[in-house]
Amino acid sequence: MNERIKQLALQAGGSHYPDVGGQTLETFAELLIQECDRLNRSQSLELAGVVIDTEHGDGFDDICLDTVKRVESWLANDSIKKHFGIES
Repeated sequence: MNERIKQLALQAGGSHYPDVGGQTLETFAELLIQECDRLNRSQSLELAGVVIDTEHGDGFDDICLDTVKRVESWLANDSIKKHFGIES
């Protein structure tokens, strides 16, 4: 198991879980990380569209600006926490 996952498991009270080093916790951590990665990639694709438009001479129009604002809002407003139902 990744050392950072172990540290987080212990921080979350892992001493109470008999399988801190076990497959269940590791699988859960991997699935959680995959979900966060999926969310990040989605935002990255939004920004990639803006980059492509700008690089191909289509300019930075209102659609590009709206996209950048939407992604900035997602990143700045604890959206990953909200996605998982965690209050700030």
